[in-house]
Order: sequence, then C-alpha cells, then structure tokens
Amino acid sequence: MVASGRSARIRARLDELGLSLPSVAAPVAAYVPAVASGHHVHTSGQLPFVDGALPLTGKVGAEVTVEQASELAATCCLNALAAIEALVEDLDRVVRVVKLTGYVASDPSFTAQPAVINGASTLLGEVFGEAGQHARAAVGVAVLPMDAPVELDLLVELDGPARPGA
Repeated sequence: MVASGRSARIRARLDELGLSLPSVAAPVAAYVPAVASGHHVHTSGQLPFVDGALPLTGKVGAEVTVEQASELAATCCLNALAAIEALVEDLDRVVRVVKLTGYVASDPSFTAQPAVINGASTLLGEVFGEAGQHARAAVGVAVLPMDAPVELDLLVELDGPARPGA
C-alpha cells in the first residue's frame, strides 16, 4: 500500500534530476528482467542499453574510461529501476535499496571498480534519499555479455508483497 502523499514521488524526483526511465530492456537470453519474492524484487543483470544498443563496448581502463563507465553504471541502474517499476507498477513502493552488485569488465591492470559503480550508487542516493543507501559489491571481471563494460543487478525491498503473479 502506498502511503498517501507519496504517489509519484520517485517519478517526480527523476524529473527533477532530468532523468527518465527507459523501456524495459529485452532479455538477451532465457530469463526475465525482474522477479518478486515476498517483499523483495531482484533484478536480472542489467546492461547499459540505450534504445536497445550498447553506447560503448570494451574494457574499462583500456577502451573505456572510468568516467564513461560510471555513466554507463548509472544507465544500468535506470534500466534496473525500469524493470522494477514494470513489475510492481510504482517505484514509490520501494522502501529500501538493499543491495547493488556491479560488474566491471576490466583491463587486467584496472583496480578502480568501486569508482565505476559509484555512478549507480550515487544515482540511487539522489533518487531515493536515505532509502537508497545500500550494501554493495563492485567486482572486476574479464568480460561481460556483448562486450559491455558494466553490468549490475539490484535487490530492493517493497512496502508489502508484490502484486499476485509478479
């Protein structure tokens, strides 16, 4: 149940920040974008798709800069929020961002994965305020699907069980 006065609060905050949620990215394999379990929603790994395409590919620390990768992490985060909203219909139902796991396709000598994933963490704080503070992992990997530089998934807590069938 959404508390009175909260309706569209997160959408309004996104507008204030000059951000909008994209359409939910189509899965690139056999999975769904997000799944609800009790009061939680888990997203699948979200790539930084913009209009169905990756704006950059390659390894962070080689072909992709930390700044570019941080922006891509924020894009991944918006894609994850779109998947959550599509499942539960209202982001105002999110009472807590519990965990963010970020994966960074890294050049072998690159060690600034936390700086990359800060792009998503900062966005969550700006959008959800205190409720956006979360546990996190920032993991360097050799390669990601489609040669994406960044991928992330979210775990959020809702104000009650997700709608039936979600």
